[in-house]
Amino acid sequence: MSEMMTGAQMVLKALQDQGVEHIFGYPGGAVLPMYDESFQQDAVEHVLVRHEQGATHAAEGYARSTGKPGVVLVTSGPGATNAVTGLTDALMDSIPMVCLTGQVATHLIGNDAFQEADTVGITRPCTKHNYLVKSADDLPRILHEAFHVATTGRPGPVVVDIPKDVQFAEGKYVRPAAVKHKTYKPQIKGDIEAIYEAVELMANAKKPVFYTGGGVINSGPQASQLLRELVKLTGYPITSTLMGLGSFPSADSQWLGMLGMHGTYEANLAMHDCDVMINIGARFDDRITGRLDAFSPDSKKIHIDIDPSSINKNVIVDVPIVGDVAHVLEDMLRVWKSRAAEPDKKALAAWWQEIEGWRGRDCLAYRKDTDAIKPQYAVERLYELTKGPNTYITTEVGQHQMWAAQYYRFEDPNRWMTSGGLGTMGYGIPAAVGVQVAHPDALVIDIAGEASVLMTMQEISTAVQYRLPIKIFILNNEYMGMVRQWQELLHGGRYSSSYSEALPDFVKLAEAYGATGIRAERPDELDDAIHKMMQTQGPVIFDCIVTKDENCFPMIPSGAAHNDMLLADDQGLDVEVSDAGKAMV
Repeated sequence: MSEMMTGAQMVLKALQDQGVEHIFGYPGGAVLPMYDESFQQDAVEHVLVRHEQGATHAAEGYARSTGKPGVVLVTSGPGATNAVTGLTDALMDSIPMVCLTGQVATHLIGNDAFQEADTVGITRPCTKHNYLVKSADDLPRILHEAFHVATTGRPGPVVVDIPKDVQFAEGKYVRPAAVKHKTYKPQIKGDIEAIYEAVELMANAKKPVFYTGGGVINSGPQASQLLRELVKLTGYPITSTLMGLGSFPSADSQWLGMLGMHGTYEANLAMHDCDVMINIGARFDDRITGRLDAFSPDSKKIHIDIDPSSINKNVIVDVPIVGDVAHVLEDMLRVWKSRAAEPDKKALAAWWQEIEGWRGRDCLAYRKDTDAIKPQYAVERLYELTKGPNTYITTEVGQHQMWAAQYYRFEDPNRWMTSGGLGTMGYGIPAAVGVQVAHPDALVIDIAGEASVLMTMQEISTAVQYRLPIKIFILNNEYMGMVRQWQELLHGGRYSSSYSEALPDFVKLAEAYGATGIRAERPDELDDAIHKMMQTQGPVIFDCIVTKDENCFPMIPSGAAHNDMLLADDQGLDVEVSDAGKAMV
């Protein structure tokens, strides 16, 4: 049964029918009809951000922490273009998002009207799919389809561009059940023959390793449970990408830590020396592989991914399996149990002995300091004093992000929100806003850098307005830390434009926004200050003054093989980086 309503009414009705509870947005001329309808209902809460980029990152945090799509509403022209960074970020990290953009009236499109931009053209390369709505009758189908596309298969952002006259026009509304998705049907179940082949390879492996990515998280909590069962059943070591942290508990003895450019020594060497690599929901990106021609040269590779375009894209694999991680793992477990597969216990014991030797290097060790706060120590203490099942961590991008990944440990999925593929400075504060909206009773901490915070600090105002008690924990070294580190290693210590000479007083800044500011400058102040942060009811900016010249180790120099690692003890050595490597930073 269909009913007549305006386009603007259809939007709010569709959001309700899709189970949307929160949207993040910023009003403008081209979306006023939708904002008027929003004003007249209570089912969907609108969160007013201070910048459209903030809306998209908040939606990402919301989506990543809940598994539900984040929803954004922005106006035409600059509203839509301001959202591009967040859309690209969501695309790179496979985050489900529906972004509703206003557009000038249909008859003005292409006439350089006020606040007009070719939103569909601009966002085509940075969305999973996008639409320009041409009539009110098409709008319900497109809206329901947008949610379907954003959340099924490999998740991603979808833009729906809605001209202002379409928002005023009347048409027939249809409910989601009446919309049939005829063309987009991603493969969910993996090929059973390929699964049998994979299990055979795994059972006969001498040096196996599980390599897991964000696809495990995106598949839902069941995928993480099935992964844990399979890892326990086999006894094999497991590592994860930055995006996959939390899919396997970090406290488990089979966990090797994160792999990649700033991953652990044992994880990267196990990946290099393994004979069977089981890639589950990761995409073999450049931060993991290092030099492609030297990446795990002697291994047979199994790759499970719901996105067929990711298979054989960067690394040629031996057993490709297209399908949803949870479904494939379920079948893999069933096949493993049915054939009574047993790992080669003698070979596995020798493999674990080799891994324990690498672990013995203690690659995350650092030199303690009694006078100044080391950033590693700051994150360690933050973890010890804030860990728990109801703690959620977001980050900005840079050194602090890597230290957070190394020293803050995750036992569950959906607790770690970071910008992986795009590497977006300014991600953390708005993402924390989105997480806190989704989990009002949780402890939400943005582990930040002082340079990143300045990019989207206006969203502190959003947190204050909506009484969102987010905690912004700044590792303040007065530098764009990762830029400074690379300048030290690649450019002869010429620190061009990487030092921030005019930083605000973050304590006063917090107070100016109506939040609480806290500062710690010495290690003996840190614990008490963190306790104070946690006891403070509203938003907090914690200015943690850390050593200025600390580098983030371990590190694979750019352009090097992934087993060619620098540890903290190597800091004084000259780092040879090829010209090709410099181009890959």
